[in-house]
Amino acid sequence: MPQAIIVHGGAWDIPDELVDDHRAACRAAADAGWAALQGGGSALDAVEAAICVMEDHPGLDAGVGSFLNVDGLVTLDAGLMDGTTLEVGSVADVQGIRHPIALARKVLASPHALLVGAGAERYAWAQGMQRCAPACLVVPRELARWSRIAAAAAEGQPYQVRDAFVPSGGQAGAQPGTPGDTVGAVALDAAGHLASGTSTGGTPFKLAGRVGDSPLVGCGFYADDGAGGASCTGWGEGIMRVVWAKAAVDRLGSAGEGAPAAARWAVAHLHERVGGLGGIILLDPAGQVGYAHNTPRMAYAYRCEGMAEAEVGI
Repeated sequence: MPQAIIVHGGAWDIPDELVDDHRAACRAAADAGWAALQGGGSALDAVEAAICVMEDHPGLDAGVGSFLNVDGLVTLDAGLMDGTTLEVGSVADVQGIRHPIALARKVLASPHALLVGAGAERYAWAQGMQRCAPACLVVPRELARWSRIAAAAAEGQPYQVRDAFVPSGGQAGAQPGTPGDTVGAVALDAAGHLASGTSTGGTPFKLAGRVGDSPLVGCGFYADDGAGGASCTGWGEGIMRVVWAKAAVDRLGSAGEGAPAAARWAVAHLHERVGGLGGIILLDPAGQVGYAHNTPRMAYAYRCEGMAEAEVGI
């Protein structure tokens, strides 16, 4: 069977000066996922490996470098799905965990599907995962962003979540350069099995307890060996309303069209139904990739059977 991996590093108005950083992060993630596949690893192994790389990259909104919530804390969400068994592992609103996708993998192997907050953290420690000090996930860029937004909010200028995904100056109230760097991956292994996953720090200055689409099966990610796999990024409140990842995989499996066309349909569907903004990556059971977005840019990389190196784009 052909093997393939596709990753994304977020869909938003990525400024020119950050393009190289996003390309490098996505290339490294795709390379890590491909190495896992070539080493005999499963699709789940490849997705976890790729996302862990992006969670370690301080330029993206997952793990290190994530946005701070309204209380000035980093709280993380992640989800992972096995396309063979349809088993799911997700965590939401967790602190002190450098790799939430690794914790999601442990939840997938448990009797449960979704753990949140302090309960998810206790499960992580019970499973032998290392604690990291909350400060290890905070970078100066995001601390400064939080301070600016908090100061504006104190003056009666509340931050709007949707502003993270519109073009600079493209809408009244848009805040130029505000990223939406949720990360994700979809992989196909040599046994023909698919897996998908997504990881995020959420949106800037989010309310305490806010959870977006990323850890919700069918919304931020979905995989089914018989149809395909998807991972999403963008305005989570809109993505949830159309159960976007599942809708895209269903389209891929039933419409008789390829992954590129299914990705374009998915973006049009998101916008037409709820005015949604974001990006999606898809992989079909034959190893064909698809990706599309209606934000100014989306960071992505993929490598399929027969390619000498990953294709990287913005």
